[in-house]
Order: sequence, then structure tokens, then C-alpha cells
Amino acid sequence: MNGSASTRVLFKMWLLVVAVVAIAVLYLGKVLFLPLAFAVLFAFLLAPLVGMLERAHLPRAFSAVVVILAFAGIVGSAGWVLFSQLMEIANDLPTYRENIGQKIAAFHTPSDSAFGRAQREIERINDQLGIANSSTTPALTPGGNVDNKPLGSTPEHPVQVREVAHKTGRLDQLGGVLEPLATAFLSVVFTFFVLLQREDLRDRVIRLSGDGNESRMTQAMNDASGRISRYFSLQLLVNLVYGSIVFAALYFIGLPHPLLFGALAGLFRFVPYVGAPVAGLLPTLLSLAVFHGWTRSAMIVGTFLCLEIVTANYVEPHVYGRHTGLSSLAILIAAAFWTLLWGPVGLMLSVPLTVCLVVMGRHVPSLEFLTVMLGDQPAMPASTRLYQRLLARDEREAAEVLESAVKDKPLEEVYDMVLIPALVMSEEDRLHRDLDESTVRFIRQSAREMIEELGFRASKDAEDAFEPRGAAHKDQAVTMKVMCVPVRDETDELAALMLAQSLDGGPVHAFATPVRHIDEIVVAAVHEKPDIVFLSGLPPFGMARSHRLYRTLRSRNPQLKIMAGIWNYPDNPTEAGAKIGSGTDVRVFTRLSDAVAEVRLLAGTIDSIPALAAQASPPTEEAGENAA
Repeated sequence: MNGSASTRVLFKMWLLVVAVVAIAVLYLGKVLFLPLAFAVLFAFLLAPLVGMLERAHLPRAFSAVVVILAFAGIVGSAGWVLFSQLMEIANDLPTYRENIGQKIAAFHTPSDSAFGRAQREIERINDQLGIANSSTTPALTPGGNVDNKPLGSTPEHPVQVREVAHKTGRLDQLGGVLEPLATAFLSVVFTFFVLLQREDLRDRVIRLSGDGNESRMTQAMNDASGRISRYFSLQLLVNLVYGSIVFAALYFIGLPHPLLFGALAGLFRFVPYVGAPVAGLLPTLLSLAVFHGWTRSAMIVGTFLCLEIVTANYVEPHVYGRHTGLSSLAILIAAAFWTLLWGPVGLMLSVPLTVCLVVMGRHVPSLEFLTVMLGDQPAMPASTRLYQRLLARDEREAAEVLESAVKDKPLEEVYDMVLIPALVMSEEDRLHRDLDESTVRFIRQSAREMIEELGFRASKDAEDAFEPRGAAHKDQAVTMKVMCVPVRDETDELAALMLAQSLDGGPVHAFATPVRHIDEIVVAAVHEKPDIVFLSGLPPFGMARSHRLYRTLRSRNPQLKIMAGIWNYPDNPTEAGAKIGSGTDVRVFTRLSDAVAEVRLLAGTIDSIPALAAQASPPTEEAGENAA
């Protein structure tokens, strides 16, 4: 045990060291890894086009060159058009000089409003305080005499101060231009070779993963490729619609060059978090220079604000949020991390690179923590979250877990997937003595209250839909009565209550009995005359008591139909049925939804099964058996 724990600790330390070294290498090798990242992403986008040209019997090298040149030409042409439009706006700015001067003067000139009057009063008080302070502070003349000139006044011979900056050379100025040019050139070169040798690179990556991992790595690469391609395609669609709406809004407002600002808005939105504010700032500043007053500038700000709220909070999460597999917090953390590592360019690459990390964590067990920390899937199943909230004695959050599940699934499926597994976990911990009695009582009582509430709501919804669950519809007679019997304890009683709730309604009338001795169950069965007795229990299952229940009920009425539910049972249910009954005549279910479907099928296709004798007789010695 200690050796296994120490091995896990050493493995985690090894992963931490590898992560630190990888981050350091990425930071120090920015000049190499940044163009390589661009090349891989461009290859995802351009590989389908290269494949189309190859299918037209063109050589791969020629196809790759044509696609890269066409892509570069489109990007260069768009950049030139945008640059010329910006230069045209800069040339038009002198015509708006008078309006700009009026806006600046409006900021410096206090108005007659209450705010303006308060501003003038504060300035007057500051002037008086300055005069009072200067009158008590004598100044010295160059000869040492005290001069009564107020402090802060202009000296007779002012000294001119000039800031002397270090003269930069041409090489220093050239360095700032060479870095982006080198990055662009290397990106083009790497993209060409990735497109040219993409199968060979894929095979090498799979070979590096080790023998026996071919299937896993192939699935990981296909998953990453599909996610990134869908993400870029959908993001392009969203940003095109975004830019079109901005163009239409600015056109109707009357701002010059609306097509330019619409294109910039769609382009800048590829940069997370920063792009949208910058896209809205440029037309707002131009509107301040072009328009008189503040109304149209406010309309432009409102347009961008409303668009960003709707796009970021509603459109993006529904359109391509699920395709990335990232949570909102993960996208924010990724943006900060890659920006710190590679600067503004890292911000643009943050989402695709993080998607690749999450995909690796999904397919590589040792990197699963990446998917847990960054993925959009819940860290724990709903059943585990429900059980954890019950352990914490937080009824409100436990009820919220069930509420969210009921919105999307039928009641019996919610019981199968959420509540029953949570109760099974509580039973396992109780048998291992990991829970005290007060916690067990709290879990059972809370589960009972939630079951009763869900059953009441389901019955009320059915009544509103003219399909009552508590009693048969007036035009639909009851054809089958089902008696749900808990096998062993109060937790099994909860399972029987869930089964009865799920079955009751329409041609089926189902009810659950409390935990009783075997002889009392036989008496109740004689009195109620059910068509089916359904034994209900949770693992670990009390096989001995179930066998005695079955044997006693069968001895009273050989024709009585008996079924059993071992909910969430991990083993073979057929073998469990053979242990409960004398042979294989007991049908055993492990899911509540399957049991409900089977009983409703029987109620709709066959006549009522002969019930127990109408008159009760004293229980036999065999029927008097009970388990402690």
C-alpha cells in the first residue's frame, strides 16, 4: 500500500517537473514554437482545400503552394484594403477639426448644471486655499533676503529644461520589424511542409506514443482535428454575422466607412476578450469627431454593448461552445496563460491550443487532469454530486441536482441515473462503517422527502395533462395491480417507493409497502390481491431474504407472477434470478425504466393475472420465517 502511494506521489512529481520544463521550453523557444503553432492551425484549415486539388490529379507540392499563395493573397488584399481605408479616414480628420475642438471645449468648460456649479465652487475653494498657503510661506531671493512673491509664481529668469533621450540606431528600429516578419515567414514555410508531409508527421507522432497506443492516438488526433476545424468554421460564421450587423447598424446611424468598421469588428472578434472592445472603440472615436452632440456616439456604444452581451452569453455558448469542450473559466485561464507566455499572439492561439490539451487529457489516462480542470464536462457524475451534498447535509443543493436532472429526463431515468446510485453508495459506505447512524438517517429522510416531492409534482403534471398518475382515468379502467415490496431495510423501501411512483398511472395501479416481516407481507398480499408482486432492493442485495419471500409467496399461490428489481446491480441478473427462485422463473431487472416498460407492456397486452385467494388464511410456519 505504501509502495503504491509512493509511486503515485513520484509520478505526480514527475508530471510537475515535465510541465515546468515544457513551459520553460515554450517560453524560451518562442521564435520557433510560435510559427510552428500557426503552421499546425493553418494546416487544419487548408488541408481540405489541398485534398480537393489532389483529387483533381494535381501534385501535392503544387497544390500546397497554390493554396498557401491564394490564402496569403486573400489576407494581403484584405489588409491592404483596410489600411487604405484607415488612411482615408486619417486624411478626412482635418475636416472635422472644428467639431473636435467643440467637444474638447465642452469637457473643459463647466456647464450651468448642478454638477458644473459644484465644479466651479470646488475650483474657487482650491484657489483660496492656495492663496492662504502661499501668504504664509516666504520665498528667499538670490541674495538671501525674503521675497514676498507668492509661492508657485513664475520666476523672473526661468530655466529651460530639456529631456535628452538616447539616440536609437537603425538596427534597433529594424529589430522590432524583423521579429513579426520572421514569424510570418517561418509560419508560411512550416505550413507548407506540414501540408506536404502530414501523413508522415501523423505516423511519427503515433510511433512516438509507443506500441499498442495506435488506436488511442488516432482517436485523439481525429478528435482534435475535428474540434479545431469545427471551432474555426463556426467562429468564422459567428464573426461574419457579427460584422454584418455592425455594418448595417453603422450604415443606418450614418457613420462614414461602415463597411470598414464592420470588417474590423468581425476580424477583431477572433481575439478573445480584447478584440471586441477595440472594434467598438474605433467607430466611437470617429463618431465623436464626425457628429455634433453625443446621441449617435451613444447609439454606437449601445450597439456594440448589446451585440457583445448577446454574442458572448447566448450565441457562442450554444453555437460552438460544446464543440470546443472547454469551460468558460478554462477559456479565461487559457487566455491569460498563453498571453503571458507568447504575448498578444498567444491570446489569439489560446483557445485552439487549449483544445488540443483537453483532447490529450481525454485520451491519455496520465493527462486526465487536464480534461478535469479545463473541460466543460462535470467533474463528477450527478449521482456522486447528489451523494456528496447529502453527506454534507446540504438539502438545498441536493434538491437542485435532482431538479436539473428532471428537466431533461423522465422520472424513472432520473431515479436510475442519479438517486439510486447515490443510495447504493450510501449503503456501501454504511456497510464499511464509514457513516454514522445520524448521517444514514439524514440521507434516508432527505431521499424520502425528495421522492415524495417528485412524485407529487409528477402526479400534478399528469393531472394537468389529463393523465392522472394517482388513479386511473375515468375512461380507462385499471387492468393490473402491482405490489412493490422492499426486501430488507429502509433504503430498499425507498427503492420500492420509486418503483411504485414510476409504475402508477393509466392501466397500472402500483403501491409500495413498508418494511415488514415475511408473514405480514403474505397477509398484505392476500388482502390486496395484486397481479404482480415486485421485490425491490439495492445492492448489496439480501439474497437469502429474497429467496424466503419468493418461496413463501409462491407456496400461497403458484400462479402469482413475481418479479424482482436489483437496482444498479453490477453482476449478471440472470444468476441472481436463479438464486432468488427455484429455477429461472423470476425475471430480474437492474434498471427502473426497464421494469416500468415491461410492466406496462404486460398491462396492455395480456389479461389480468389470477390473484391470490380472496380469503386470508393463517400463515404457515414457512410463512412465519423472517430475517433479522
